[in-house]
Amino acid sequence: MTYLILFFSAFISATLFPLGSEALLIYDIKEGYNIYLLLFFATLGNSLGSILNYYLGLKGEEYLIEKKLLKEKYIDISKRYFDKYGFITILFSWLPIIGDPITFIAGVLKYDFKKFLILVIISKFSRYLFIALVV
Repeated sequence: MTYLILFFSAFISATLFPLGSEALLIYDIKEGYNIYLLLFFATLGNSLGSILNYYLGLKGEEYLIEKKLLKEKYIDISKRYFDKYGFITILFSWLPIIGDPITFIAGVLKYDFKKFLILVIISKFSRYLFIALVV
């Protein structure tokens, strides 16, 4: 049950809702739960939450253009930039506050999903591994 709670906490933390899963991870580590399973479930949940953001961005682009919140001209310019430098940007998806919108923007700009997935998993796992090593 502990791993499932951590999974959902990490999942919600990766969406656009303000919630953190790091404190729960630290607590679970101090309680003596299996570190490998904790890292796996935290990374899995957080990565799936980022995939949800990507999907919402992907499907929300038309809505944003229709409501005149985004102009296609700027999307095209941003897409070229993101195609060139997006891999670096996505590696920062682990950061609080700006990380979640980055994954949303990747969806709006239709960044290559396979690259996105690999980079997000690396980013999310690295954050949780760093926390585990510090604890």
